[in-house]
Amino acid sequence: MNTKTCIIIAGPTAVGKTSVGIEVARYFNTSIISSDSRQCYKELNIGVAKPSEAELLQVPHFFISTHSVNDDLTAVDFEHYALLAINKIFTNNDVAIMVGGTGLYIKAFCEGLDSIPKVPSSVRAFIAEGYEQNGLEWLIQMIKEKDPLYYNSGEILNPHRVMRALEIVLSSGESILTYQKGIKKIRNFNIVKIALELPRNVLYEKINLRVEDMMKLGLLDEVRGLVGVRHVNALQTVGYRELFEYIDGKITLEEAVGLIQQNSRHYAKRQMTWFRKDADFQWLPPDSAVVIDHLKQSMK
Repeated sequence: MNTKTCIIIAGPTAVGKTSVGIEVARYFNTSIISSDSRQCYKELNIGVAKPSEAELLQVPHFFISTHSVNDDLTAVDFEHYALLAINKIFTNNDVAIMVGGTGLYIKAFCEGLDSIPKVPSSVRAFIAEGYEQNGLEWLIQMIKEKDPLYYNSGEILNPHRVMRALEIVLSSGESILTYQKGIKKIRNFNIVKIALELPRNVLYEKINLRVEDMMKLGLLDEVRGLVGVRHVNALQTVGYRELFEYIDGKITLEEAVGLIQQNSRHYAKRQMTWFRKDADFQWLPPDSAVVIDHLKQSMK
């Protein structure tokens, strides 16, 4: 019987994953692999709610500030990185912790993903600029013309998914669906999945307050320092995109903050929907004592 176990702590943005993950890792005296698709970038800090220096000192972390925004990272890249990281952890510990809210990255780690062709940065920049200037309608029209297969069966109202599908078809000439065979890989360790949840009104209020705190901490200055690389894929994300619009004079700062809060709430809702589709997740409150007690019982 395999005794190696990876405990995954997932859930929506602002629910409290970081603090719970650290306490669980401290209990098991082990390390954390981040499964957040933005906290891995050195240049992004406040806007991605990266763990503080004090938090990072409490527990060793993998995939935090390990890459540049100019790096072309995919879920498949994360799968490879995380498997190497967990093997390193398992050399000294039977338990590893994964913490984050990027559902596709977690799926890649648990089940594997089909290898998808690399996308040239020029193609990614073209799509990002087109979306920024023309919005979702432009993306939908482009994917309808270039990849009718995806248009007829994909998530065409999700801009990130449509951008990804458009990147693949423009780069390879093939629909992204041709690369998604859905064959699950079998891992040689156990996986325990925990998802944290709060009542929706409580979570949304936490999101609103977090955005206000980010602004007080200097998010606008962080975004100003990234204007030169604004078209990279890593910056097509909530908290940065809205402030770029403010910097461009398209909206007021108050409107930008309101949009960050609104878009963060929408993102949290999508995260909840994603994780609820996976019946293996056990839903618990963001209370480290409750989570640790649950794990002690379930891992006997």
